[in-house]
Amino acid sequence: MFWQESDSEPQQPQVPDDVIDLMFPLQRCKSLPVDHAHALSEALISAVAWLADEPRAAIHTIHVAGSQNGWERPSHGREQHLLPSRRTKLGIRLPRARADELKTALEGRTLEIEGSSFTLGPAKERPLSPERTLFARYVVANADENEDQFLQRIASELGQRGIKIRKALCGKTISLSTPTGPMLTRSLMLAELNHDDAIALQQQGIGTHQSMGCGIFLPHKGIDAVAKTAS
Repeated sequence: MFWQESDSEPQQPQVPDDVIDLMFPLQRCKSLPVDHAHALSEALISAVAWLADEPRAAIHTIHVAGSQNGWERPSHGREQHLLPSRRTKLGIRLPRARADELKTALEGRTLEIEGSSFTLGPAKERPLSPERTLFARYVVANADENEDQFLQRIASELGQRGIKIRKALCGKTISLSTPTGPMLTRSLMLAELNHDDAIALQQQGIGTHQSMGCGIFLPHKGIDAVAKTAS
């Protein structure tokens, strides 16, 4: 865990809109495998081939609410299934210039995901966040590195891009299924980024397999409570 206190950040400038998320509601979706990242990627790239070649395109995995009110989120695995609600959406991050093209290609389209299916409804655009604490559910990790080595590698990679991290915390280790075997990932939270770095991370992500939901940063409310629990 990295933990450096920093000076307060000045008022944040406006968030650029050249990269956005398109959020497609799922229609007629009864269930989905929890571990669906590779299958979802394959289905979408089969439907829209240029998603594989667009450098700023990334596909969010589909998530439902966590365990609460008697509902228990199933453990990770292809044999476990999510039960999407009417509010569940599929998100795809891409340049705004290609948003209309993707809407035309996917709205009303039915996708098959390992025995499950759903139809994509009319998409809404969601801008990137001005938050300076970001969270990635999956970042590709090396099998031979421990948590500290993972964080050191991430800090080095971001440093080469001119991005300085002050507070970083990695969480769950999860293996995503692929045709060539399981791919190890770790969750990652970065806090107190400066505004430009937070935007750059959302626009560009980190690491490989962003078409499988890896290295995609989302806004998070804060890291302090998590840090106190981890210490």
